[in-house]
Amino acid sequence: MHRYNISRNKNFYAIGLSYKKADAKIRGHFSLSDDARIDLLQQAKDNHIESLVVTSTCNRTEIYGFSEHPFQLIKLLCDNTEGTVDEFQKVAYVYKNKEAINHMFRVGSGLDSQILGDFEIISQLKSSTNLSKNHNLLNPFLERLINAVIQASKRIKTETELSSGATSVSFASVQYILKNIQNVSNKNILLFGTGKIGRNTCENLVKHTKNELITLINRTKNKAEKIAGKFNLIVKDYANLQEEISNTDILIVATGAHRPTVDKHLIQSKKPLLILDLSIPKNVDENVVELSNVTLVHLDYLSQMTDETLEKRKAYIPQAEEIIKEVNDDFNAWLETRKFAPTIKALKHKLANFATAELDTQRKKLSDFNEEQAELISNNIIQKITNHFAHHLKDDNISTDDSLELIKKVFQLEEPSKINV
Repeated sequence: MHRYNISRNKNFYAIGLSYKKADAKIRGHFSLSDDARIDLLQQAKDNHIESLVVTSTCNRTEIYGFSEHPFQLIKLLCDNTEGTVDEFQKVAYVYKNKEAINHMFRVGSGLDSQILGDFEIISQLKSSTNLSKNHNLLNPFLERLINAVIQASKRIKTETELSSGATSVSFASVQYILKNIQNVSNKNILLFGTGKIGRNTCENLVKHTKNELITLINRTKNKAEKIAGKFNLIVKDYANLQEEISNTDILIVATGAHRPTVDKHLIQSKKPLLILDLSIPKNVDENVVELSNVTLVHLDYLSQMTDETLEKRKAYIPQAEEIIKEVNDDFNAWLETRKFAPTIKALKHKLANFATAELDTQRKKLSDFNEEQAELISNNIIQKITNHFAHHLKDDNISTDDSLELIKKVFQLEEPSKINV
């Protein structure tokens, strides 16, 4: 087991749940709103957790961070969601140290996505990282790791075709409409909710349906107006939701609320109505299927859709995994340098103390003592010595642990804090 100087007496964990074991209902229980995410970060600080990143998407909720025991992170999640520890234990996963690092690489690179090659997760990971950084919850290890994951994601996207075809729920929803609705360009389409998924869906609707009858509604009207202005679409007030549903043929719901925003009582029309619910938790009440004219499709079904490019994308998995290995190896090489960095720093400090003592002695002995020249020479010698030791410790042919112990023994250096990774 390697030991690295990253975080005092803590391990790095990835805890969470995803579409693989948790259905939409359970994922909804553990979904974090923006406010809940901030509350979680504040609670983490209050509990003296030094570094963590939280992601919550329609497909997964995860916490990456340092703790003495993973239950500390699990408790943070359960305290700030509707989920319980019992529910979590039934469907969740806990990865530690290198397994946690490997998991983050797979998630950020689209290999663990519900739709293979979905790269929306990497932008969500970036925004989550910025939020943690703003709350002073990002240590050098986690920041370096996330930058490595972003690098791997970029390379996979540019060097492979893993992201060809339908790689997101927003695109899959439009693909479903095109396959199941005739004359879609002449149908009335209502998009309710203009968050990230709503915006992406809107863009795909405009691009692929050639429909000019798209209406947007959002609780905050000015957000809808910003998107509508970009595509020259219609915006209606939230108060007009029921009226607009009666006029529409296709209703797409992506409101991101924690309770259903659409139920059967809002639907007054008897004409056929297709409803696509792209939200976690579900934002469309199941009671709408009691209406004979309504067809309800949830994002979990859309995510299972396969298209003609899926097999082609699968062929690029080995290439993507090789890219991940390369970037991960570079990250591990950096971790190796972190392993002995505190010892080198302590050695440099010890040598500086030797130099200071000797300079004081010579200063008293010599009447023409050249302060500036003596400082320059001693600093250069200290740098050359520490560089020499650093190069030695990077040598793959020597035992780093044995060398570190010898250096600490010879120079009587204090034992630095350690962490297992």
